[in-house]
Amino acid sequence: MSTSETNTAVPGANAQASSAIPPHPGYQKPTGNTVVDVWNSMKNITQIPCARNSLLSGIASGLGIGVIRGLSTGAPDTPYNHPLMPEAVYSGPLVAGNWAMATFTLISLGSWHICQRQLTRERETVQKIVDSLPQRSIKQADKGDVAAPS
Repeated sequence: MSTSETNTAVPGANAQASSAIPPHPGYQKPTGNTVVDVWNSMKNITQIPCARNSLLSGIASGLGIGVIRGLSTGAPDTPYNHPLMPEAVYSGPLVAGNWAMATFTLISLGSWHICQRQLTRERETVQKIVDSLPQRSIKQADKGDVAAPS
């Protein structure tokens, strides 16, 4: 790439790079050791935006669905009549656990995604407002509404 091509880059590219969101305060660069990296991530999970609320929603939902599914499947001596499997089947705690984990995963990921989308929209709105502030002050100065600094 020649120097003329680098100078004709997108006008706002450098401004976007300089306004990047800094990492959260507890962020540590990966060490390359999987166990250490996972442990550091688990220690700082509460500092990740939306993680706490998403995990709590997923835990509560998974627990609720797991208990309901576990109670609704019947006791081991109760035959479960299914049109495709007429023999007695006891699904019990394993199926309830599967339902609980699936619910936890879906609710956690879904609520985290929604929260991240809302944060992104909010940051974009704030950035637009911040970018428009100099233009507003220039327009007001042209009108004479803003007093000169003394």
